[in-house]
Amino acid sequence: MYDKGLSVLEQYGLEAAAVYRGRGALICDTKEGMVLIREFYGTQKRLEYQAELLSSVSKSGELLTDEILANQEGSYISLDKENVPYVVKRWYQGRECDTRSESDIYAGISAMAALHKVMQMPVQAHYVKEPLSQEFQRHNAELRKIRKFVSVKRKKNDFELQFLDSIRSYLKHGEEALKRLENSKYANLREKALEAGMVCHGDYNQHNVWMLEPREEKKIAVTNFDGWNYDVQIADLYQFMRKILEKHDWDFEIGKNMLNKYQEIKPLSKEELENLSIRFAYPEKYWKLANYYYTHNKAWISEKNLEKLGKLTAQYEKWRSFVERIQCGI
Repeated sequence: MYDKGLSVLEQYGLEAAAVYRGRGALICDTKEGMVLIREFYGTQKRLEYQAELLSSVSKSGELLTDEILANQEGSYISLDKENVPYVVKRWYQGRECDTRSESDIYAGISAMAALHKVMQMPVQAHYVKEPLSQEFQRHNAELRKIRKFVSVKRKKNDFELQFLDSIRSYLKHGEEALKRLENSKYANLREKALEAGMVCHGDYNQHNVWMLEPREEKKIAVTNFDGWNYDVQIADLYQFMRKILEKHDWDFEIGKNMLNKYQEIKPLSKEELENLSIRFAYPEKYWKLANYYYTHNKAWISEKNLEKLGKLTAQYEKWRSFVERIQCGI
């Protein structure tokens, strides 16, 4: 796979001086700078919109991205001799955002805010994210279905017993979050976001935020926009904050500082802050764990999943305390 992928560089007039393996990709040093080569699995139309989006971000000068390069024929997709499709992107020397470092976390949040200021494109209906209300409804229904499935099992493993012990309170929080959402101004917020063509990264996490060398320049690159979509940009902010806060045991000060750093660059409206609060109130991590159990091998539960459920239980009070404090205004 890797050697074949390397051969497509010829179509860009590039030659690799050195080659390294990345996450399912090749990273190459060339005279024109570093590039990343990855096998392509998506659709051409979506990739073209993504290239347009990243080009506009690049022109804004706000920050660096893994911009998609066109080959010498003007195409963003290049086939090797066996007709395997590849994409080539700009790449950088650096390291992933360290979730243990508060300075890295805050730099990542500032980069997100800068990105959100310029991430706009005319809406293409096919790439609009489903409404959050539909997502909450679907997840609540799935939790009820999983509860019913586990309840009727004669022999239950440790994961299933812990799940039944906890499902009642988590499902209650899910239903309460849905009611809050339906009574909020979310529909208005979403309508305005779509009218403005607001775009989300879709997978903003520490693996996609790069601290570049040399460090004294404090430059950041945001990568892997494959999950981009049209939505309220609070979705990105919530996802990144939740993942960081789970790693920091729902430390309120870190959460407050993250939100302040974001608002220094892109202030949030009262409706956006309310929506962020509602997202935090929904037990998303619990649903993910339950859904993974239900859609995979139920006869064998890994110790890792049992540990994850145990960690959720251990963090429950701190999570709820954070939810209450953010609901009152961080």
